[in-house]
Amino acid sequence: MKRYDILIIGSGVGGLVCGGILSKEGYRVGVLEKNKQTGGSLQTFSRDKEIFDSGVHYLGGLDKGQNLYQIFSYLGIMEKLKLQRMDEEAFDKIIIGNDQKEYRQAQGYEKFIRNLAVDFPEEEAAIRNYCEKIKWVCSKFPLYNLRDQGLYDEKAEVLELDTYAVIRSLTANRKLQAVLVGNNALYVGKPDETPFYVHALIVNSYIESAWKCINGGSQIAKLLAGHIRDAGGEVIRHAEVVKIASEGNRATYAETADGTRYYADMFISNMHPGKTLEMTDTDVIRNIYRKRIQNLPHTISSFLVHIVLKKNCFKYRRHNYYYHREGRIWDLADYTTDNWPLGYALFFPPSHRTDEYAGTMTIFTYMRYEDVAPWWVTFNTVVAESSRGQAYESFKKEKAGILLDLVEERFPGLRNCIKSYTASTPLSYRDYIGNYDGSLYGIAKDYKDPFKTFISPRTKLRNLFLTGQNINIHGVLGCSISALLTCITLLGNDDVIKKIRNA
Repeated sequence: MKRYDILIIGSGVGGLVCGGILSKEGYRVGVLEKNKQTGGSLQTFSRDKEIFDSGVHYLGGLDKGQNLYQIFSYLGIMEKLKLQRMDEEAFDKIIIGNDQKEYRQAQGYEKFIRNLAVDFPEEEAAIRNYCEKIKWVCSKFPLYNLRDQGLYDEKAEVLELDTYAVIRSLTANRKLQAVLVGNNALYVGKPDETPFYVHALIVNSYIESAWKCINGGSQIAKLLAGHIRDAGGEVIRHAEVVKIASEGNRATYAETADGTRYYADMFISNMHPGKTLEMTDTDVIRNIYRKRIQNLPHTISSFLVHIVLKKNCFKYRRHNYYYHREGRIWDLADYTTDNWPLGYALFFPPSHRTDEYAGTMTIFTYMRYEDVAPWWVTFNTVVAESSRGQAYESFKKEKAGILLDLVEERFPGLRNCIKSYTASTPLSYRDYIGNYDGSLYGIAKDYKDPFKTFISPRTKLRNLFLTGQNINIHGVLGCSISALLTCITLLGNDDVIKKIRNA
């Protein structure tokens, strides 16, 4: 019989950071992961001996003293990460259909303002006000700033700000509006829905500092798992949890698909809260709560083309590109069959061959789960490999061709540089990450009803807690902050914040 002080279900960023923090606090931690590889969205894969990130393509907040830097330093992994700082003059470049300019978003607020003011000289005051608004909103989130004893009242005044309304209030220049939210694929920005705090917390982290992982983001997961093991814990792969058993108001064990039972004093689920509730058989958690969680709307999914490039053929960029058709920045997810895609992003992993030429690139765009409905019943991972059939392969090839044609318009010659490529759909993300519908960022936030999507780390089972992107915000930084919130809730105090801040 396996027994731990704390058992964590799922080895995504939230689960591993929880495991790392609680291991340092002296608990024996066990982590169960259904896949061959740990890390959730940090998972990588290889094609033609080249490494690709499955989900995390760049990171923010990793400069000395910044929030993610402090968390990783406390966990003892910061100095072991292999990172490349992105171009300080432009971590993201925004390109717009029918406009040949490339609009630069720079690291550091003064550089950010200076660069955009070159293209919008009459809007410098608006750009500066935008930056001040972001910093003001971010200041209202204590955990994001690694402040202990933070009050909810601090952030209450900013939860109901609408991204669309805020941007329009700052400038009437529609081109500048489109540039300021040009990388909104980072959070699936929608007008009259997406809270401005989501935009602010994410964009601020990249303006502060932006980085790529050399040889993929899986190194973060491997280092965190190693930290847990070094502290006497275990990280067990190929262990798919199918049941969380309980007695009274306490969870007792988690059972995996092979019938093994793992006992613990406390449990943390890094799975989608709805999935967690589905496998937790208890009357303590009321049906009305279960239905509320399961009926919350999700963000859209994605379609990606992962390209292996011919040697010394396509120039390497130390920045990303975000493209959208002119006038469509606010409704990129509302495409039709005829006009898909309305936008895309290009990511360039650091090349291990040369600084001049790219070895690989990934093209990202939105895709709804309904678009792959004919293959919903199929399942495919490295663990349980099966073909979805020729019709599915033809679907991917057709969509990849359409996407490549659009990218070729702005990057002529790309097709001639392609050695090989592979495509992934919402089904790929669904199967590897374990959510319902391949959702990119989990539960969608809405400024009109911020409490509707508020999910506490606590559950009605006194020793079962939740973590992950649905508890707070998504991304490596967002899930790390969520993990910190979960650990504070479980420990009953916020002493660990001081330790992280002083790491």
